Amino acid sequence: MAFETPAPDLAKLVAAWEEFERGEETPGKVLSKLKTAGLPAVLAELQQAGWTPSVTTG
Repeated sequence: MAFETPAPDLAKLVAAWEEFERGEETPGKVLSKLKTAGLPAVLAELQQAGWTPSVTTG
């Protein structure tokens, strides 16, 4: 039986990052949550699509 990776969950990605920004989680735990929620797949898809970050001022 093969393991099928679930689709990325953007809500979980955002929640993990926000916990880190509030100081509620350690960096290692946040990285674990980001990986489990599918960040590698999101980044790969953005790269394949040719996405580049825009500069914003705020």
